[in-house]
Amino acid sequence: MFIRNRYLPPLAAVASISVLAGCGVFSSDASGDEKPVVVGTTSAPATLDPAASWDNSWELFRNVYQTLLNYSPGASEPEPDAAENCAFTDSSSTVYSCTLREGLKFSNGDRLDAKAVKHSFDRIRSINVNGGPAGLLATLDRVQAKGDREVVFHLSQPDATFPLVLTTPAMSIVNPDEYPADELRKDGRISGSGPYGLSSYEEGKKAELVRNGNYKGIADRKNSAVTIRYFQQSDEMVKALKDKQISVIYRGLGASDTVDIEVNQKAEGLQLVANPTTEISYLVFNPSDPWAAKPAVRKAVAQVIDRPALAHNIYKDTVEPLYSMIPRGLVGHTNGFLDDFGTPSVTKAKSILTEAGITDRVPLTLWYTSDRYGSTTKPAFEELKRQLEASELFTVTLKSRPWKTYVEGYQKGEYPVFGRGWFPDFNDADNFIAPFVGQQNALGTPYDSPEITGKLLPQSRAESDRAAVADQIVAAQRILVDDARLVPLWQGKQYVAANEEIAGLEKVIDPATMMVMWELSWKTAW
Repeated sequence: MFIRNRYLPPLAAVASISVLAGCGVFSSDASGDEKPVVVGTTSAPATLDPAASWDNSWELFRNVYQTLLNYSPGASEPEPDAAENCAFTDSSSTVYSCTLREGLKFSNGDRLDAKAVKHSFDRIRSINVNGGPAGLLATLDRVQAKGDREVVFHLSQPDATFPLVLTTPAMSIVNPDEYPADELRKDGRISGSGPYGLSSYEEGKKAELVRNGNYKGIADRKNSAVTIRYFQQSDEMVKALKDKQISVIYRGLGASDTVDIEVNQKAEGLQLVANPTTEISYLVFNPSDPWAAKPAVRKAVAQVIDRPALAHNIYKDTVEPLYSMIPRGLVGHTNGFLDDFGTPSVTKAKSILTEAGITDRVPLTLWYTSDRYGSTTKPAFEELKRQLEASELFTVTLKSRPWKTYVEGYQKGEYPVFGRGWFPDFNDADNFIAPFVGQQNALGTPYDSPEITGKLLPQSRAESDRAAVADQIVAAQRILVDDARLVPLWQGKQYVAANEEIAGLEKVIDPATMMVMWELSWKTAW
């Protein structure tokens, strides 16, 4: 995931749709009067087509589409989902084969076979959406369908991370009869084979999920239906939770709201569960901007920013300062920005600029999204502006847009400096480097680094023991610190808040920080 947040084509022009299932397609094992679990989030999907999505749309996809591999609750290693088994079949990690479960069907009853899997992967690369998931398939050479149930992936080079790529919702299996090979689906509907079907959808407002009676996979569904409500502001979402209009909150809680719920949860009949994750927040400098393109400007910004103050004063210690693009807990994590820049220093920052011949205040425009990461984002950027201008080295203008148009803007290169969050596609250090470098990356701004893309990442991916790649990961981080094109800010947790009637919160977040809705249940009903 996530952030997995990139430019995505608009949804179908119809903002509100009703998805009508065929007779018997959607069913429930629970009593007919069980009400759906209602989940609130600020993370609305930007598309319904997996071929366009390398972003927060995955959070819906995880529940309505199916991938060859997935994670069981609490597991750290992927296991077969639509597949019955998967494995590398050669000694060099270049041929990966999966055998599908027998009798798989899409939610509309159509057959799901090896040809459908091949179609799903081929169209991602054929459509090749700018900033889309084709970037995850850089090492894929071709896909082969052998008979009805075997799919063989031939890689252009050894890639031990490829099974992890297969767990991402971008690799969701779609119906060839409803998803064109060379263009995105345009009717605003979903035909998947996941645990739920999408019964109705209102863009930016609501998604209603019901059990898919054709589903075969690892999800053990503990509810009969889920409704997802999309909010623009976290305070509105929290009010809806306290008013019992929703039962669960995931993604978008503000720092003050999180602290308030934690302190008052018993009195208000609420729960708050913190899930340690590798979520990070960072700044991106656009090399096409005349000021952001200057290494001295980027390094001076890195020298001035006070991460501990940001984490404590704004985020109320719900996040921790981060000094590397690789978060704590992953192989190869370093504190490169702390090692190079130390504590915040205006004197050092001024020296960096002066040595580069920059003596006047540097004008910078910082962009952030107004509705993606919760209500704390605006005050966080106001704090960054305060810190930078207090140095008397910068003049900062703040601008923002809603997420959907925000993504379009940075993919077009409109922003000199902009904020991003990243929720991992998969929990490996590779996923905190590879998506940000190369010509086709998640940022919409090409980042040429031949040492990383041509040497360090290939060396790392050839190693099946992912604990043994620290040398390559550390070396790649050294390059990122030296360039300062990406400046890390903080590492966070994912908080899930719910009414006391809800069970399953401890298992509801998967390793890619997405909510698996099937783990939620009513305590009185199960």
